[in-house]
Amino acid sequence: MSGGSVNIMDHRNKTRVMEFILLGFQNEKEVEILLFSAFLLMYMTSLIGNTMIILLVCGDYRLHSPMYFFVANLSFLEVAITSTVVPKMLANIFSLTKAISFIGCLTQSFFYFFLGSTESFILVVMSFDRYIAICNPLRYAIIMNKQTCILLLLGSYLGAFLSILAPSILTAPLPFCGPNIINHFFCDSGPVLKLVCADTALAELADFISSAVLLLGSLLFTGVSYMYIIITILRIPSVQGRQKAFSTCVSHITVVTLYYGSSIFIYVHPQKGDVMDLNKFATVLNTIVTPMLNPFIYSLRNEKVKESLRDAFSKYVGMLTNSRSLKPQK
Repeated sequence: MSGGSVNIMDHRNKTRVMEFILLGFQNEKEVEILLFSAFLLMYMTSLIGNTMIILLVCGDYRLHSPMYFFVANLSFLEVAITSTVVPKMLANIFSLTKAISFIGCLTQSFFYFFLGSTESFILVVMSFDRYIAICNPLRYAIIMNKQTCILLLLGSYLGAFLSILAPSILTAPLPFCGPNIINHFFCDSGPVLKLVCADTALAELADFISSAVLLLGSLLFTGVSYMYIIITILRIPSVQGRQKAFSTCVSHITVVTLYYGSSIFIYVHPQKGDVMDLNKFATVLNTIVTPMLNPFIYSLRNEKVKESLRDAFSKYVGMLTNSRSLKPQK
């Protein structure tokens, strides 16, 4: 028999992996309790903050503009991405087995990368929105109409799906026949591919190319947009006008810096040596810390959002006061 036939028989004789073990952070029990408390607090803060942004944008007519439409969709993606990873990670901290099913692992990985890729496209769209608003303000309402915004949003989801299609197709049929221990707190593509009992060169290449093209390409587009924005802002004669124009971009620039900095470190740098602990730290920044900070970044630096938040809080307090005053006195 040929060598290829022997390898095929070897794969058939091995037991197919039915579940994976997520090692997580592998710390002492006291440290794990501290991590659980910190991650749970950040996760709940992220959920509440991003949901608040979505409700404000939907409920306040002053925020019914393209910029806030995309901010609300970014908040939705942050909630979805963290919910794909964090609940299972929190459950596994106190789990004895730290297991995730084979199908669950592949599903988690698919949605994490699909939603993360969509976020890359949304950030590009938001930079395009700022470019039109500052560099071509007279045509902003015409260009960024409701139909255009919806098409850009749908295009972001479609582009994300197409960008992860090739790596997903190449990874799904690969044989997993042991070992089944993933040195991470979720089913990231790199650690999962290390467990394949076959040649993964093509899948790893597709994964790297997809990540590099998506992240570096979208970062390049965003960078070019902001280059034109900065040139336009510097041409504004008044200092007050320059500050007002730049203030509409500061929040987006902050989010872009956090997102691309951690993502490029994790998925585009050459894999030399054991950098898994650093990858875990960067992934925590990407999937927990940044989504938690986004609502504060967009609310604390934006007068319209702060005004909307104050009005919503005042209405809520007013409703509580009225409900108490209507209660019959004993």
